[in-house]
Amino acid sequence: MASTGVCLFPARLPSVIRQELTSSSSSGKSKFNPISTPFRRLAAVSTDHTPTSLTTVNIGNGKASEKDAHTTTTKSAAETKRQAGQEEKKLDAEEQGLSLKDYFEQAKDFISSDGGGGGGPPRWFSPLGCGSRLDNSPLLLFLPGIDGTGLGLTRHHQKLGKIFDVWCLHIPVKDRTPFTDLVKLVERTVRSEHRLAPNRPIYLVGESLGACLALSVAALNPDIDLVLILANPATSFSKSQLQPLIPLLQVIPDSLPLSLPHIVSSTTGFLMGNLVTGLRRPLPQTVEKLSRDLLASTSYLSALGDILPRETLLWKLQMIRSASQYANSRLHAVKAETLILSSGLDQLLPSQAEGERLKRTLAKCEIRTFANRGHFLFLEDNFDLVTVIKATCFYRRSSTHDFVTDYIPLTPSEVKNIIESNRFLTMATSPVMFSTLADGKIVRGLAGIPSEGPVLFVGYHMLLGFEMAPLVIQMFEERNIQLRGIAHPMMFMKFREGKFPDPSIIFDTIRLLGAVPVSGANLYKLLSTKSHVLLYPGGVREALHRKGEEYKLFWPQQSEFVRMAARFGAKIVPFGAVGEDDIGELLLDYNDQMRIPPLKKSIQEVTDEVAKVRIGVGGEVGNQDVHLPGIIPKFPGRFYYYFGKPIETEGRKQELRDREKAHELYLQVKSEVEDCLAYLKEKREKDPYRTLLSRIQYQVRHGFTSEIPTFDI
Repeated sequence: MASTGVCLFPARLPSVIRQELTSSSSSGKSKFNPISTPFRRLAAVSTDHTPTSLTTVNIGNGKASEKDAHTTTTKSAAETKRQAGQEEKKLDAEEQGLSLKDYFEQAKDFISSDGGGGGGPPRWFSPLGCGSRLDNSPLLLFLPGIDGTGLGLTRHHQKLGKIFDVWCLHIPVKDRTPFTDLVKLVERTVRSEHRLAPNRPIYLVGESLGACLALSVAALNPDIDLVLILANPATSFSKSQLQPLIPLLQVIPDSLPLSLPHIVSSTTGFLMGNLVTGLRRPLPQTVEKLSRDLLASTSYLSALGDILPRETLLWKLQMIRSASQYANSRLHAVKAETLILSSGLDQLLPSQAEGERLKRTLAKCEIRTFANRGHFLFLEDNFDLVTVIKATCFYRRSSTHDFVTDYIPLTPSEVKNIIESNRFLTMATSPVMFSTLADGKIVRGLAGIPSEGPVLFVGYHMLLGFEMAPLVIQMFEERNIQLRGIAHPMMFMKFREGKFPDPSIIFDTIRLLGAVPVSGANLYKLLSTKSHVLLYPGGVREALHRKGEEYKLFWPQQSEFVRMAARFGAKIVPFGAVGEDDIGELLLDYNDQMRIPPLKKSIQEVTDEVAKVRIGVGGEVGNQDVHLPGIIPKFPGRFYYYFGKPIETEGRKQELRDREKAHELYLQVKSEVEDCLAYLKEKREKDPYRTLLSRIQYQVRHGFTSEIPTFDI
């Protein structure tokens, strides 16, 4: 469809968007390159037309050159540290996005720009806050909740814009478009964009009312690849405390001031989640944050009254009632991949129970529950939508998810959160790491770890993988290296209800860190992209070992990784980690549990459900039964890691094609891992700070940020 050169936005546009009319090609495709130009797209549609124009807005990168002709060749350590701190603060500020105050200010700007009185038809806009995105980024259509502004993702625009082409639906205050017509509007947009990129998914992100809209469009278009991300869906409106307001609003006199601000306390809707979240901060920060929120609450309520005056509120509540009925009657037809985000403190809808119901009803549905969040989830502090999408493996740029090419690296704030969430384990175990330099010298720290990939770390798996978090964290902090783990497929599966603990607690962080399901194809892709790969040949058998099997390797007989490493010239780094016997004692192992009928049945059910990894491999290292060992905690000791000298495979591709040669190298790697374990087990006996009490005493004397000594190398 040729562009008509018409834009349905009024002449005065709010500051969140900008307008510049251009013509598209006769084929209807936008002349927009998401990589070569830092442009934004803005589309405007009415309820009667598909997008009639796409406008590109050049906003520049807004960054000054970092080069300084007068920079001296040397800098003091203090200056370097100061600049590093400033850069970290800058990155944190960029990632935090806008605030709740920005949302209300932009909403007021939108209302004043809607023909001067909140009028005009619904239309799409693309926020200027979205950054330059990745190549082939999928389209994300945001469908708003009861407010209708389309600004519900304000706090996430910058991060979303780096990986999506973001369009937001704006429904003006005085618009009275029926729900079924909104469904048609979104459906036309979806079909139009699908024709332009049939092999790319389209994301529908909706909150409350918008979630009903997304479900309805998905039900009507099962042939289109849609991904739904729904926050507190209003499909539970029949059980909401808002439903009785409809007859009340219809009969109450106009002289009585009754609008959403008078019905719902600001602390109930917008501020409750931020209050609970704030209580997890240090007390001075919490007091400061709550003070700002309380001072701003008056202006928030005023703006909320402008967004939802009484007549608009009545219309929206009636629309939500019909939308809920419409969507619920079509849930059986929804085939789209769906992620439900439920808030535990939602005062407007029974969202937690509704999330569970939808999980049972929809064909491809996962749920994540946020216990301390309120109804307006996307506007709350410290909620990161992009992190949730990444951790649940819901981001993809084609018809199937590729764990390597679709992976988005960690951001500084994500690294910081992971470090903070594992702070207790790190403090309790005080990990100490040793590596081997090229000349064979053992040094404390990770100086011997190769900076350039591909690198394949091959080592021993502690009980339940206790060694992984400190290892990954210190590799980040000391060397800025991200390890990509080869993991069991069960970490990426959807389990039947009640068969396994909440995956968001166990597996989301591992997936966020870049773990991939174990397979030759994934190892090939990681090594080909020069990654630092973490591999445990002992797998589940090692991580779920029995009593008396601490530090025993359970590797398969055949070499599984040597020739693959040689194909890409990867360096193989053997390593050992000890300390599991210093933090807990195995009380109930696999053999014990198989003697207890209820536990035996549970183990068999879970094992039957998980994917098989080593088909055709017999013995103890074959497909192991999955169980959760019973452990008695101990007063914590210390974790020790030793990385052996990197083994070069560069130039040995032809040599290692020979199975015997490859097997020899495989046995060499295994032997060096055993040597690393033996070295640490012997040396730790001479560590005067092996116990937690001795380490606390040292830090009391020397400061809690001081590095705790260990045994002599």
